[in-house]
Amino acid sequence: MRNHPAVVLVAVLLSTLSLPISLTGASVALPEIGRDLDAGLAGVQWVVNGYNATFASFMLATGALADLLGRRRVFATGVALFAGSGLLGAVAGNIVLLDLLRALAGVGAAAAATSASAILAHTFTGPARARAFSVFGTTIGVGLAFGPSIAGLLIGTFGWRAVFAAPALAALVVLALTPLLPESRQPHAGRIDTPGTVTFTGALLLLIFGFVQGPELGWSAPVIVAAFVGAVVLLVLFVRVERRRAEPMFDLALLASPRFVGICLAAATVVAVLVPLLVYLPSYLTTVVGMGPGAAGATLILLTAPTLVLPLLSGAMTRLVPAPAVIVTSVVVVAVGAGWATILGPGSSTAALAGPLLTIGVGVGLSIGLLDALAIGSVAPERAATGAGMINTARLASETVAIAVVGAVLASTTAGRLADPGFTGGLHTVLWAMAVLALLAAVVTALLVRRARVRRPQPAPPA
Repeated sequence: MRNHPAVVLVAVLLSTLSLPISLTGASVALPEIGRDLDAGLAGVQWVVNGYNATFASFMLATGALADLLGRRRVFATGVALFAGSGLLGAVAGNIVLLDLLRALAGVGAAAAATSASAILAHTFTGPARARAFSVFGTTIGVGLAFGPSIAGLLIGTFGWRAVFAAPALAALVVLALTPLLPESRQPHAGRIDTPGTVTFTGALLLLIFGFVQGPELGWSAPVIVAAFVGAVVLLVLFVRVERRRAEPMFDLALLASPRFVGICLAAATVVAVLVPLLVYLPSYLTTVVGMGPGAAGATLILLTAPTLVLPLLSGAMTRLVPAPAVIVTSVVVVAVGAGWATILGPGSSTAALAGPLLTIGVGVGLSIGLLDALAIGSVAPERAATGAGMINTARLASETVAIAVVGAVLASTTAGRLADPGFTGGLHTVLWAMAVLALLAAVVTALLVRRARVRRPQPAPPA
């Protein structure tokens, strides 16, 4: 049996680093892609939305497939699909082909991400496992934090195509290492939830299609109305399917726990503020403020750098303050940062944006890791994996929908050009909406967590 812990760690961390860079890097490259491929805003948005949508939709399905067929096999397949899509995307000559390749890359990323954590858990035990997963989490933070700046340097040096080629080349290195990884599978793996996967994926894609194409085709266009209606119908079918399956992809029974629902709401809210800003702020900084791609990427480090150090602080804070209070506070901090960010304007400098961007980053950093621990701790031990999969799916689905909604607002205010006049006002509208919704989410989260604490069964009094 293959057992090379150092090789396993290198392969998993290199693939883990590539996935967030592929997302944030693409967001920095959007203006260049639009100009080079002569694409409108709707087409360019699918470069990010297509990747995110399939990543979110296939996360649970590929995890189940890895348990059934083998983690190494699914990991290698996912990495190969991610690498091949990235290399072909780097030479794509039109926006439609690039969008399709990005959707395929999202499927590969989902397979690689779910299998990677399972491979780590199988390879390492005891204190070594804790250290491995600590480095694993830090690597995700590094990719998220420095992805925009790395992308800015690649674009400035080689052009936008390097943003897709560089992660793909890293994935090829990982693929070369996969024969040295151990194979494992779940002894009693369940079946793939094909009906759940199809209905969930279809609902998410139709919803995103409606928001992305709505400003261009008109909100009352028959195809847009049909897309929204179809999304609702498929979502209803998804709920019915999941309630009737013995081993559902998305265990709706967990939603009966107010604490779990509150934690998922907080997780979804945090990424719904962070990720759309990572996608659209680079375009604003380059087209309106006048920064180069490198400077725009460096500015976004203010937004993401706190995620590298604050997870350790939040863990220490829970010794003095209840963990749910830290989570609620983090969502409030994100709301304050979003409202403060409305100072953004054509004359904004990096120094002027430091305050609001760091504030949002602090709120995100305080919640990372802690949310997952609380989510897993709020469900029965035998359902921990399901709980972890559900909170990750909630994150990915919410950030994907948020990107599409923000893009629809900006497309409407800028007439599809992502430039002033209209870009500044559209961003201000989005930021105020984010601030209000985040505050409401903080209140609801606090009530749900408090309700769960009040409803906890009390021990019987002594006879």
